[in-house]
Amino acid sequence: MIDAAELVDNDFLRQFELKMDDHFAKIEYSLQERKIFLTKLIVPEALDNDQFKNDFLKLVFENIEERNLSVVPTSPYIAKFIRRNRQYKRLLPVGVRI
Repeated sequence: MIDAAELVDNDFLRQFELKMDDHFAKIEYSLQERKIFLTKLIVPEALDNDQFKNDFLKLVFENIEERNLSVVPTSPYIAKFIRRNRQYKRLLPVGVRI
């Protein structure tokens, strides 16, 4: 399902974007030094399910890891995702606990 979609980092609007069919999901962020603050997850109602959100977040976290950035989740859903997927805890900056 999500494999055919392409993740776009729109640095002008400071958001990761994913277009599926006619639907558009995004994660807004703020980039400061080598930390990326994930502030808001916005998913259209047609795609609003845990499987889609988790797949979307995995794509975003892979992108962040490739760029060698630390993640600071300020969105409750994204923080919960990190708690459930412990492999991404290594991306948290020193001193940040989830």
